[in-house]
Amino acid sequence: MDTLKKISAALRMWPWSLAAIILFVVIGVFAPTQLPVVIYKAAMVSLFGVIGYWLDRSLFGYARPHDFFGEGQHTVGALLMLRRAAIILACILGGTLGV
Repeated sequence: MDTLKKISAALRMWPWSLAAIILFVVIGVFAPTQLPVVIYKAAMVSLFGVIGYWLDRSLFGYARPHDFFGEGQHTVGALLMLRRAAIILACILGGTLGV
């Protein structure tokens, strides 16, 4: 059963990965000069997402979301997840709008 969960977790994003590959090929066919721009923008979004994650971890090292789900405080854990998502969103928006 554990192996089945690992396999399904690994495959849950395959439709989105396939869509990204298809769109990348379409861009390559119709506008090949834009491929470096697409790669640059994807790298920037990924970089700012990682920066936002680590910013949250360093600012709120004492309040990590996974620490609260085991104690029955699901509402607190959910709010902490929303806090992390908001910080990551702010970093991605701030970085991509400024670049």
